[in-house]
Amino acid sequence: MIGPNRNGGDGRGRASAVGAYGLFVASGGLGAGSLLLFVVVLFAGPLGIVDLNLDTGVALALNAVLSLGFFLQHSVMTRSSFRNRFCRRVREEFHGAVYSMMSGIALLVVLVMWQGPTESLFAAPEPLRWCLRGLFVLSLLGFAWGARALGPFDGLGLRAIRRHLRDEKSREPRFAVRGLYRWVRHPLYFFALVLFWTYPEVTADRLLFNVLWTAWVFVGTVLEERDLVETFGEPYREYQRRVPMLLPSRLFPSWPKKTT
Repeated sequence: MIGPNRNGGDGRGRASAVGAYGLFVASGGLGAGSLLLFVVVLFAGPLGIVDLNLDTGVALALNAVLSLGFFLQHSVMTRSSFRNRFCRRVREEFHGAVYSMMSGIALLVVLVMWQGPTESLFAAPEPLRWCLRGLFVLSLLGFAWGARALGPFDGLGLRAIRRHLRDEKSREPRFAVRGLYRWVRHPLYFFALVLFWTYPEVTADRLLFNVLWTAWVFVGTVLEERDLVETFGEPYREYQRRVPMLLPSRLFPSWPKKTT
């Protein structure tokens, strides 16, 4: 059970604890909720909540702006340079939850305001359609497997808040390779790409989405690799030399079972 921070019994300590609880709820609700809704949209298509009745070209331009806004928020807040500046003003333990909350809001804006669907460019025939649906489900399972292989990874920033409320010390990051990470350095991004491209009907807005978000995954992966090299140094460089970045290219793993 999460308990209050015992570093002080004054009003500021209680206010800090209340703020931490609020951030915990907001990060969990917005972060996890937006991701779940994102998966639904990837499988079923746009929500169609806000229809501005725009011409196709204008609608696609708006969709592009929405996507670029999310990319900017997501990529800037994950960089180590932003984290360092953030932690000068706010407790380091709150960075992950603030990032998750803001990413959730940005993603919800994209999903709610997305304009579509536009005219169909391609529709998969029945046998191929079911194959694509099956591949989507398998990719979700692979994504869950890859997330589990991360071990104590705190994607929503909730564990860091728990440690803060329990007055526990934060743990130093440790480089370890498990599960799917022995085949490919970024299996979650690989499965995300599969989820993007297995929708059985390609409309103009869906094609725009697939192209923009695929490009963002590649750019974001390169930027993340720089941070990982900065954090782990030579062990990660050796990992880069031996394991492919996004596309698994070997039947057998490229990395031994032992962790580094």
